[in-house]
Amino acid sequence: MKFTCSQAALLRAVNTCIKAVSVRTTIPILKGILIKVEDGRATLTSSDLNMSIETSFDVQNYVNGSSVVSAKLLGDIVRKLPNSLINIDTEKEYGKLSINCLGSDFSIVSLPADEFPLVGGVNSKDFFELDKADFKDIINKSVFSASIDEKKGILTGCLFNIKGGTMEAVALDGFRMAIVRKEIGSDKEKRFIIPANILSEIYKILNEDEGSDQISVLFEEKKAEFLTEDTRVIARLLEGEFIKYNDILPSSWNTRITVNREDMLSSIERASLFAKEGKNNLIKIKVGKDTLDIESRSEEGNVNEKVGADVEGEELLIGFNSKYLIDVLKVISDEEVVFEMGSSVSSCLIKPVEGNDYTYLVLPVRISVS
Repeated sequence: MKFTCSQAALLRAVNTCIKAVSVRTTIPILKGILIKVEDGRATLTSSDLNMSIETSFDVQNYVNGSSVVSAKLLGDIVRKLPNSLINIDTEKEYGKLSINCLGSDFSIVSLPADEFPLVGGVNSKDFFELDKADFKDIINKSVFSASIDEKKGILTGCLFNIKGGTMEAVALDGFRMAIVRKEIGSDKEKRFIIPANILSEIYKILNEDEGSDQISVLFEEKKAEFLTEDTRVIARLLEGEFIKYNDILPSSWNTRITVNREDMLSSIERASLFAKEGKNNLIKIKVGKDTLDIESRSEEGNVNEKVGADVEGEELLIGFNSKYLIDVLKVISDEEVVFEMGSSVSSCLIKPVEGNDYTYLVLPVRISVS
């Protein structure tokens, strides 16, 4: 194998692939990146057996072939090289890959390509296309609500429910829930659950991708494939029955608040400075006739914030984990948002003033009235 490419092109490919390299694997070959050159294109592949990534780019002065090298070492070397042409060659010495750029000449151990696990694609005609920006928005607004506790199984994933031209993404961890909806203009009907950590990596890949504005998604029973112009990601789907999330949503409210999102976010962020992890990041919100009093206290001091709001219904004192509210308000771009609450111990809904692009549910923290 032999080829010449720019440092920038190789670095982009390595940075993309390294997202599927596990540092904790007991299989040495999976710590590597497979480099394959064929007909003027270099394809880099990585896999942790739950997610596989392939990305390719044009090369010059090539000889077809393939090799596997340490992902970390390759990444460290390429990042340190100047933005110039890089020559890659495995023909100088068996079991070694040479990297030459200007005055730098590296030789690193390589492994046989045939030892790398086969990365099969999705053999299905069941697919749809959607706007890349829309898919990024769906991930960004939902994935943070999934559980990070592996013991919670299905809750570590994000449910995608496609029906009637709408994609609905749902994530919850037992304390909060996100439901995000986008019109995608597809008549497909599909329901699948993707691990949230894989979705986070897909988001990063899409964010760095400078190719087309569209993404294609293909399905099989146990895996999905996400395709852009130069990159494909194959993800293992979670199996099992997702929670009947619509049954969790309250059907009525006693207190309804319409508030400026940025004002609410800034006040909660300041109040959270005195909220302690050991106390569930507790802040208290007192809902008055046209004002919200947001307060927090600790051994080090206290803070009180006042925010103007349009309040309907009953006055209320309620406590929240400030992080859960901040996470929601940061991903919303609307100027105003709506909070709907039944009581100080029932779940709170956060919704848009108009439409149903998103619905967030946050459980309150029980507080003692003093």
